[in-house]
Amino acid sequence: MAWLLFMDESGHSHKELPYEVRGGFALADTHLWPFVQDALRLELSCFGARLADYKSEIKGMKLLSQDRFAHATQMAEIEAGKRQHLCRALLQAGLEKRPPTREQLTAYGQAALRMADGIFVLLERHKALIFASAVPRGTARPPANAPLPPDILRKDHVFLLERFFYFLERERQMGLLVMDEVEKQEDRRFVRRLQDYFVKTANGRDRARWIVPSPFFVASDMALPVQVADVVIYALNWGYRHPAEMTAPTRPEIEARYGAQIDKLEWRGEGYDGVRTYRSFGIFCVPDLYIPRT
Repeated sequence: MAWLLFMDESGHSHKELPYEVRGGFALADTHLWPFVQDALRLELSCFGARLADYKSEIKGMKLLSQDRFAHATQMAEIEAGKRQHLCRALLQAGLEKRPPTREQLTAYGQAALRMADGIFVLLERHKALIFASAVPRGTARPPANAPLPPDILRKDHVFLLERFFYFLERERQMGLLVMDEVEKQEDRRFVRRLQDYFVKTANGRDRARWIVPSPFFVASDMALPVQVADVVIYALNWGYRHPAEMTAPTRPEIEARYGAQIDKLEWRGEGYDGVRTYRSFGIFCVPDLYIPRT
């Protein structure tokens, strides 16, 4: 058996989101197809259609925007069949550049929240585990006169691989990295840094025993689990503050709705530094991104 870590990123534009988050969820290969089938059924149940058929996809910022929450509650709960019909009408209106009606917006808002709710139910049902790094917005960058060497993997990426390795080593299972394809040139740079880490560093060579050093890049609109990872880390960015270093304000509606689910799905285990064993967590904050730790 192998575990696949489906990864995406959130907040990397450094605009409104409080953290730069990279990560997602790990899923056993035996659960992958059942999970995808369940997620497809959930999507049809919520929206009455596949979003891909309307040139859209499942994304955290679309399902959990402030507008979605406002629209969902501006009218009473809409019956399932009518909600699905209204969602299809809204999606079709979008293709035809027509403005949606108030009732359509309400139905779509309710469907979006149902979809996000259902995603966390499915993650728990299929025994998924969350791994994610959070870097506070505005974290100091290296001085312009002393940039990082181009082949150095960033600290948050290293720590993310470290947690995934601890889990895999305990399970004695191989791990695969599945990532959202963004921009080919930047993706190639990341692959070079990643492979240099696994080849040129002692920790990397050791962790290659359980993590396959060659990641798979997929287009998110073709890979439903990567879309789910986007929802997970968006909800985490706005609604989870367990590590002591994560002090940025939350969006209360997201924290109240998904904070406990994220906490339940977070991996918890043991790490070690060659001398001692210590508690380790799948979700962690890196406030000192470019400062070596002693």
